[in-house]
Amino acid sequence: MKTDNRRSTGAAYEKAAGYYLEQLGYEILEYNYRCRRGEIDIVAKDGDYLVFCEVKYRTDSRKGGPLEAVGTKKQNVIFRCALYYLTEKHLEEVPCRFDVIGIEGTRITHIKDAFSG
Repeated sequence: MKTDNRRSTGAAYEKAAGYYLEQLGYEILEYNYRCRRGEIDIVAKDGDYLVFCEVKYRTDSRKGGPLEAVGTKKQNVIFRCALYYLTEKHLEEVPCRFDVIGIEGTRITHIKDAFSG
């Protein structure tokens, strides 16, 4: 039961992040892209760039901020998923970027090009 609540809460904040990105001119291509390597919360286009975006939500900072939750291990998972996505969609020559959106309460922090592969 608790896992279902987390999934639905996560999905709601991913949609909110997607709406935020759309307001900035991004085109959302996919939510929750899954492959055997893992999952990417949002795949979007920002101009010429294909953006792989991780969304993290925290009600408060007692367990650390949302951006701190995207450590090296999570970055590696996202990077491998992105490679899989690019291969699957035959997009090997498209410039890519990895963004992170942290949501704490009602505050959204967006870091463009948060990490590289």
